[in-house]
Amino acid sequence: MTALVRLRLDIGYDGTDFAGWARQPNQRTVQGVIEDALARMLRLDPPPMLTVAGRTDAGVHARAQVAHLVVPVAAYSAINGTMPRRLAGLLPPDVRVWRVSIAPEGFDARFSALARRYVYRVCDNPTGVEPLRRRDVLWHPRPLNLERMNEAARLLVGENDFAAYCRKREGATTIRELQRYEWTRDDRDPHLALAAVEADAFCHSMVRALVGALLMVGDGRREPEWPAEVLAARVRDSGVNVAPAHGLSLEEIRYPSDDSLARRAQETRRVRTLNAAAAAAAASEQQPGGA
Repeated sequence: MTALVRLRLDIGYDGTDFAGWARQPNQRTVQGVIEDALARMLRLDPPPMLTVAGRTDAGVHARAQVAHLVVPVAAYSAINGTMPRRLAGLLPPDVRVWRVSIAPEGFDARFSALARRYVYRVCDNPTGVEPLRRRDVLWHPRPLNLERMNEAARLLVGENDFAAYCRKREGATTIRELQRYEWTRDDRDPHLALAAVEADAFCHSMVRALVGALLMVGDGRREPEWPAEVLAARVRDSGVNVAPAHGLSLEEIRYPSDDSLARRAQETRRVRTLNAAAAAAAASEQQPGGA
């Protein structure tokens, strides 16, 4: 049998000219570009397959994406220690592999992760976005009240069914634990608003839908209670506008200690359901006269 080794890759990319992370026929994708470069470097046919921590959509960026792959020990040993430098010569300038390391036992880039942190950047300067930032900052021409936005954001934090803010996929749960949602101003630019959104995992388009909802609160079109009312309904609301992809960047993937990686992966693979008692209490609160 061929001896194999699992490798961890730390990756960054400008998502502007990619059709998302996942490999697709006749499309330029981050996964496809990196796998093809790895195949050339390691002389593997077919290309090795990457498992990624978070599958980003078309136009979404990443500063700290994580993926793993399994390759023959012989292929890795032949170029051990030089992979990032060699990949720099094979990859286009809008994607970089910063580090390649042997993954600890039990490591799975997707299932071992404790949390993913995204940042969405919005400029509410009435004259527009600084030209050098146009690829990663959304221009919102109306002034934003971050105090109102954070009031609304606090009502969304916790483990909930985020069906109202997701594109439902067959057989996939929409229950997620939103661990942090906070808006701040950039210290260097008072017109730049930053949304830090962190969860154990995200549904398809969830971050951009959450941002879109709070932009409407921030500019006064909706009240701070409205996003939570949408969440409680558990169905897609036509009033929620999904924010454009280019303002979003994956900033961090957090993992447990090495001795907890396998256990975390096993826990993540379970089908998630809301706590029965909590669900019953939430249902009671939605009824007239509920506690």
